[in-house]
Amino acid sequence: LMTHVSWEFLDGLNFVKLQKLSVMVDYVCFPPSLQVFPSQDPLDRADFNAVEYINALFPTEQVSDAPNTLRLYFHTFYCQILRLDDNIRTVVRGQTNVGQDGRQALEEAQKAIQQLFGKIKDIKDKAEKSEQMVKEITRDIKQLDHAKRHLTTSITTLNHLHMLAGGVDSLEAMTRRRQYGEVANLLQGVVNVLEHFNKYMGIPQIRQLSERVKAAQNELGQQILADFEEAFPSQGTKRTGGPSNVLRDACLVANVLDPRIKQEIIKKFIKQHLSEYLVLFQENQDVAWLDKIDRRYAWIKRQLVDYEEKYGRMFPPEWCMTERIAVEFCHVTRAELSKIMRTRAKEIEVKLLLFAIQRTTNFEGLLAKRFSGCTLTDGTVKKPEVPPPSTNPFLEDETGPETDEIVIEKSDTDKPKKPKVPDSPFHGIVSKCFEPHLYVYIESQDKNLGELIDRFVADFKAQGPPKPNVDEGGAVLPSCADLFVYYKKCMVQCSQLSTGEPMIALTTIFQKYLREYAWKILSGNLPKTTSSSGGLTITSLLKEKEGSEVAKFTLEELCLICSILSTAEYCLATTQQLEEKLKEKVDASLMERINLTGEMDTFSIVISNSIQLLVQDLDAACDPALTAMSKMQWQNVEHVGDQSPYVTSVILHIKQNVPIIRDNLASTRKYFTQFCIKFANSFIPKFINHLFKCKPISMVGAEQLLLDTHSLKMVLLDLPSIGSQVVRKAPASYTKIVVKGMTRAEMILKVVMAPHEPPVVFVDNYIKLLADCSTDTFQKILDMKGLKRSEQSSMLDLFRLRLPAPPPGGDGAGSLSLSAPTPEQESSRIRKLEKLIKKRL
Repeated sequence: LMTHVSWEFLDGLNFVKLQKLSVMVDYVCFPPSLQVFPSQDPLDRADFNAVEYINALFPTEQVSDAPNTLRLYFHTFYCQILRLDDNIRTVVRGQTNVGQDGRQALEEAQKAIQQLFGKIKDIKDKAEKSEQMVKEITRDIKQLDHAKRHLTTSITTLNHLHMLAGGVDSLEAMTRRRQYGEVANLLQGVVNVLEHFNKYMGIPQIRQLSERVKAAQNELGQQILADFEEAFPSQGTKRTGGPSNVLRDACLVANVLDPRIKQEIIKKFIKQHLSEYLVLFQENQDVAWLDKIDRRYAWIKRQLVDYEEKYGRMFPPEWCMTERIAVEFCHVTRAELSKIMRTRAKEIEVKLLLFAIQRTTNFEGLLAKRFSGCTLTDGTVKKPEVPPPSTNPFLEDETGPETDEIVIEKSDTDKPKKPKVPDSPFHGIVSKCFEPHLYVYIESQDKNLGELIDRFVADFKAQGPPKPNVDEGGAVLPSCADLFVYYKKCMVQCSQLSTGEPMIALTTIFQKYLREYAWKILSGNLPKTTSSSGGLTITSLLKEKEGSEVAKFTLEELCLICSILSTAEYCLATTQQLEEKLKEKVDASLMERINLTGEMDTFSIVISNSIQLLVQDLDAACDPALTAMSKMQWQNVEHVGDQSPYVTSVILHIKQNVPIIRDNLASTRKYFTQFCIKFANSFIPKFINHLFKCKPISMVGAEQLLLDTHSLKMVLLDLPSIGSQVVRKAPASYTKIVVKGMTRAEMILKVVMAPHEPPVVFVDNYIKLLADCSTDTFQKILDMKGLKRSEQSSMLDLFRLRLPAPPPGGDGAGSLSLSAPTPEQESSRIRKLEKLIKKRL
């Protein structure tokens, strides 16, 4: 291992020392996993290398050849080995002593545990002895407690038995003497005492006393019933005098007896009290018919007053005898009226039926104010909560004037709805009998509404269209408000009669005449687009025929269209509120059957048709100007001047129509915005189509057209506020459509102005500016430039080659779109939608 050490100098060394050095070298070669305490000694390093270490000690052969140097290192290593041996010996001896100390400590712990276990056992034995001693001490005390408890129970039971025996004897004696006042208090006490003997019923004496109490109760019940039968016989006249104290005390006893006794007394008394009513208002009597129904209610009012005066103090207040008489009268009256109306159904007229229902509901309201209804709802009557005041005009008080017009506010849907007041327990207790005959009322309303619609039609023809009033905006037709006021009156009236099937039938009538109003009054009075025989109908307004001449609407006709549009919007909003109100009035189980969505869609169609008429009129007025544009010789234009005459004509028509339409639609701003959007979607594609017809175009002609296009663009952007003193920012949706469409027209003209040489630059410029991969559009651009067919053919081939590759998953069609749909495509979609609406018409 020692590369530089001269072995001649090792001859004089002791062999034992060399052996020690070898052991030391083997010792300091630590394995990699051995953990060594931190040390600066190179021999303690984990990566110790003996060769490198020796070479570091003897870097040269001269150093290794020096005998004193070698001996010094060997002596140092030898001393270190001796120290290590001493340390190892000390550690081994120390571990031997630790084992002996551990065994000694374990033995001491075991001895301590044995001692502790002995002490715990002694404590347990002493506790058991103490417990036994306590039991012996308290045994006598427990016996005394049990004896005391049994003695107390025996004394209490004997006292109860004495009270029960004496009470039964007294009860039997008082029953024979009819001392009901004393019996009422005594009987309750006897019954309470008898409950303590329920577990002693096996004893014969106790069982005998219980049987005597039951016999006394039965005897009291039969005796009280006989007294009432004698005082109020079923046959003959009633007692002329007031009630006796005996009967008043007998009622108190009946409260303690079986509830059947109380019910029997009440039943017989009420039957005897109403016996005269059944005779006076028999079916064959003249006063029994509906026209004299007031006499029935007047009779019961007199009877209730008479009862309060004569018998009010005889019955306990908790029996609610006055209310019970009134309720039984209602049941009898409902049965009698049902029977007589079935017999004389053909004689029932609307006015007679409504008169009877009105008087009956008034009587039911009087009962609700006078009585709590505890006999109908088992005493669980809650006081109706007064609803908070509502600001919704459609939810106005229904008991107010019936001629008030329904006011519509756009914020109605955002306001809290008026909570429904709980119905009184007397609602319908008599008037329910009229429900099977309400078909007479429904048929009458059907007839009245039909006559009302016919009157509206006649009045419109006689008075003509409303006068134009630009200052006040488009007026709603007065017939619309009259119709909904009548609807409200019918709804409130019918809901007072019934909230069941008649309300569903009335809703069907409402739906029928809402549709008739929409078609006869609104759609039927929209102006026609031509005055020729068999002129166009509303459905033909949706058809666009290129180059067709359409007569322009007059000022009165434009105002009429706007008025019909405003009326349709009013009807749409009010119909929605009518549906909500009907659902509040009808029973919860029938709410799903009320649906006026079809009628609201009908008014939406009228609105759409009105807007389309306005767009059609303005669009047709601009057609001659666009036709003049396409017929101009644009290749002969020599210089760029002001805007062309056709632009001036278009602007003139816009300034004539749009202010009138805007002012007449001031109350329906959103539909004016729809008009502007539809006009832009119709005019811009048509302008671009006429632009393609301008061929060929010179450079100067293209510049003039570009100037005209910019002028039209600025006019269209200002369209919503044109001619208005108040300038408003156009809606973003409308501005986006105008900018997109007119920018496309400008890009077309810029492509036309660009030189077609070199062809590659021209094609790339076209694709960049228009982002349109349609060969038809490119062909039109080439026609506008006036290129020859041979040049167009080469251009088309180059165009097809320069087209960008279709996106993955595409159908590979030749006509692709690199951006959003063009205005022509959007206009096509709108026309498809309008065709669907036309088919529905």
